[in-house]
Amino acid sequence: MTVTTTPHLNFRGDARAALEKYHDVFGGRLVVVTNADASSVETPSEAQQVKYGQVVVENGFQIMAYDVPASVPYDQGEKSLFVSVRGDSADEISELWGRLAEGSTVLADLGPSAFSPLYGMVEDAFGVVWVLDVAVAYDAA
Repeated sequence: MTVTTTPHLNFRGDARAALEKYHDVFGGRLVVVTNADASSVETPSEAQQVKYGQVVVENGFQIMAYDVPASVPYDQGEKSLFVSVRGDSADEISELWGRLAEGSTVLADLGPSAFSPLYGMVEDAFGVVWVLDVAVAYDAA
């Protein structure tokens, strides 16, 4: 049996735009199912909002998102989560950083840190905080 953990991001009307941005950054396959597609329209103005969406990349990257209906209380909060993207190549992380940082607010410049040869943090236009770094082996002492 295999278990996969996938971040699932909640939005209020921005899920499609966020998923399209992440698809542009990471590539892979984009799936978007609207409330209309799923025959679950509660409010006509929300018919084209995302009921289920995901980006899945062959290298293992996955992210899911949907639009929280107006009938459900929602508060994204501050620093409610970080999405961590780890790679084993500085070139790969640098390339992803360049695409993800476009249109985002840089919270920590991409560069060496005490725990990684390359680390950076951005908050994208959708309020999601992304941490990118090069993975290193740790001694579990």
